[in-house]
Amino acid sequence: MARLAQTAGLTDVQSEILATVRQFVDKEVIPRAQELEHSDTYPADIVEGMKEMGLFGLTIPEEYGGLGESLLTYALVVEEIARGWMSVSGVINTHFIVAHMISRHGTPEQKQHFLPRMATGEVRGSFSMSEPDLGSDVAAIKTRARKTDDGYVIDGSKMWLTNGGSSNLIALLVKTDEGAEKAHQNLTTFLIEKPEGFGEVAPGLTIPGKIDKMGYKGVDTTEAVFDGYKVGADKVLGEAPGKGFAYMMDGVEVGRVNVAARACGIAIRAFELAVEYAQQRKTFGKAIAEHQAIAFKLAEMATKVEAAHLMMVNAARLKDSGERNDVEAGMAKLIASEYCAEVTQDSFRIHGGYGYSKEYEIERLMREAPFLLIGEGTSEIQKTIISRGLLREYKSRS
Repeated sequence: MARLAQTAGLTDVQSEILATVRQFVDKEVIPRAQELEHSDTYPADIVEGMKEMGLFGLTIPEEYGGLGESLLTYALVVEEIARGWMSVSGVINTHFIVAHMISRHGTPEQKQHFLPRMATGEVRGSFSMSEPDLGSDVAAIKTRARKTDDGYVIDGSKMWLTNGGSSNLIALLVKTDEGAEKAHQNLTTFLIEKPEGFGEVAPGLTIPGKIDKMGYKGVDTTEAVFDGYKVGADKVLGEAPGKGFAYMMDGVEVGRVNVAARACGIAIRAFELAVEYAQQRKTFGKAIAEHQAIAFKLAEMATKVEAAHLMMVNAARLKDSGERNDVEAGMAKLIASEYCAEVTQDSFRIHGGYGYSKEYEIERLMREAPFLLIGEGTSEIQKTIISRGLLREYKSRS
C-alpha cells in the first residue's frame, strides 16, 4: 500500500469500496486513458462499469436505491478515479452535486421521481449556473424564467455545462420575478429533464455541441440555449422559487470538495510517475532519484500531496457532520488545486524532454491540472470566501 494520502478512521465498508475502485482504476481506466483522452472520446464502457459498481448511487440514500455513503466516501472515490483520469471523475461530479441538491432540498415527489433512477445511472445529472457574459457574479444571471398560467417559460443562454450533452437532467439556476430587493433572492433552481445528445434536444432547448478544450477531454462541456422553453412549476427544486441560489451554493460546497479531491488524485498520480521515473532514469552513473536536487523535489511533492489530502478530508468530514464548511472547503480547494499544478509541473520537469511527449502520461496531466485552478471558483474567489469567513469569526471588538 502507498504511503501517501491514507485516511485514518475509515470503516470496513469504506475501505472495501476504495479498494474496489482502485482496482477498477488500475485495470480499466489508466490503461485506456491516454487513447481516449487524445481522441476526445467519451468513456462509455468505463461509465457502464461505474454503473455496475453502483457508483452513481454512492451518496443517494438507501431508501431510494443508493448506497447511502458519506461525502467523505464520495471524495475519496473521486480522488481514486481522478488518479486514473480526471475526465471520468467529471462524469460523476455534476451527477453527485445534483443528487445532493435533490436529496437535501427536493420535495418528496421530486426525490421519488429522480433519485431511484439517479442511483442506477439511468438519470445522470449536470448543473448550470454560469453564462457567456457571467463570471463569478452569479447574482447577475440574465437567463430568465417567466411565470405563466401553466408553469414557466425560460429564455437565455448558459455556459460551461459539464456533461451537458451526455446528461439527461440539468439543475438550472435562472432569474425569476420574486420582488426581492436582494438579487440572489430572485434566483430559482429548476430540474430540467431532457434527452441526451446535441442540437435541439427538446422544443426550446438546444445543446449546440462540445466546447473544444486544451484538456479535460472525453467528458463533454457545452452551452445550453433556452428559447421559449416551457417547464412546469413542479420542476422548481423544492417548489420554492427564490431559494435557488442557496440550494446551488450548498451544491457548490460539495463541488469544491470534489475539485479538491480531483486535484489530490492528479497530484498523487503525478508523484507516482515522477518517483518511478526518477528511480529508472540514470545520469552520471546513478539514478536521478539519488541526486539531491531530485530527491528534495520528490520530498516537497510528497509533502504537498499529503497536505492537500488532509485538508480535503477535513472539509468533507465537516460537511458530513452538518457543520458549516464554506471556509474549509474553500481552503481545501485552494491549496489542493494550487499544489496539484505545482506537483504536476515538478513531475513534468523530472521527466525532462520525455514529459513533452504525448507517449508519456505526464503530458496529459499537465493539460488537466490547470482546469482545477478555475473549476468551482478560481483561487481568487476561494480567497474571498476564506477571508470573509475569517473576518466573520475574528470580528474586531475595537
